[in-house]
Amino acid sequence: MMPPLMERRKGVGIMIFVLAIVGFFLYAYLLMLSEWSPIIQQLSMLMIVGGILGVVAWIGYVTATTRASSASITSTED
Repeated sequence: MMPPLMERRKGVGIMIFVLAIVGFFLYAYLLMLSEWSPIIQQLSMLMIVGGILGVVAWIGYVTATTRASSASITSTED
């Protein structure tokens, strides 16, 4: 018998697995067989491009706002 926390985690994992598969088939249906196909394509591209540009913006923000530590600064003095 598994502890209650492990049973709960296993149940959550199975639920996520099943929902991901159902979501894929729903997306495939909407993309291939429904009249919503053009809007689904447009929204998909919008989310992909928005996600990629969001990551690039986050990298830029972190780069701009992170203070350089003395260990990361290299000296050219010999």
